[in-house]
Amino acid sequence: MTSHIESSVSRFLPDPKTVAAKLGVDKGPIHLVEAGLPKQLAELGWKVQFDGHHQFEEIPTEDDPPIGKLKNPRSVSRVCQAVAKVVGDHAKKGQLPLTLGGDHSLAMGTISGTLEKYPDACVIWVDAHADINTAETTDSGNIHGMPASFLLGIGPKVEEFSWVKPLLKPHRIVYIGLRDVDQGERRILREHGIKAFSMHEVDKYGIGRVVEMALDHVNPGRKLPIHLSFDVDALDPSVAPSTGTPVRGGLTFREGHYICEAVYETGCLVALDIMEVNPSLADSESAKQTVAVGCSLARSALGETLL
Repeated sequence: MTSHIESSVSRFLPDPKTVAAKLGVDKGPIHLVEAGLPKQLAELGWKVQFDGHHQFEEIPTEDDPPIGKLKNPRSVSRVCQAVAKVVGDHAKKGQLPLTLGGDHSLAMGTISGTLEKYPDACVIWVDAHADINTAETTDSGNIHGMPASFLLGIGPKVEEFSWVKPLLKPHRIVYIGLRDVDQGERRILREHGIKAFSMHEVDKYGIGRVVEMALDHVNPGRKLPIHLSFDVDALDPSVAPSTGTPVRGGLTFREGHYICEAVYETGCLVALDIMEVNPSLADSESAKQTVAVGCSLARSALGETLL
């Protein structure tokens, strides 16, 4: 990669474009930094402001009994609220917040932060899972399967999460890559008219057409800010093995990168999450492979092209 790559014009971010990278809670994301991501983004013409890792250690995690079925509700809520504030602050400064996640519950925070600065932003959610269970429909009680329902204000209110304002409208979110969706989630998607492109559509139309249809739905004139929330388990486990909930039959390496490239080309990207990169879950080779993929997805979404 050479340094003469020009940072293309963004509709929403002032020049020089600044990316503020933040790390999620677990140890996984630091590997993306150690793999050289900040330098790689600088080579793409971004001014990189790296926030460091230990943002949330003061949040106590012990003694957090379930609320109903919800596991670790207080610590998850506090971390997401802290993330929302940091992301919102960066967005207000005209920077692009890049969150290298822990699990996808963090999107509750990142997207809340984005919507504070860009109330009309739309969300492209790339994932094997819809993450739209409610306190009612969840079987597992894992909040990382629920962030979309909180952002949309769907389902019973949970006092601990009352800080999450239901600012996201159902027509402003679109899914790509779904293939493991719970019964209750299917009903929610149908009832609220939420557009989702599963792997069936990717197979049927090809990724180029799917991304175009997704953008046409959620951002018809390509004038709205875009928050891209990318869970690496959207990719096939042969591509990104080291993730919390792998499901076979996912996006190929190129399909995943195409989504990122196409979103960047709109000039509308204002925030990016790369979630669920978890090197501790696999042997070192698989871990290294997944970290490399996480870095290259981020580079594609921030302007790296093949030629």
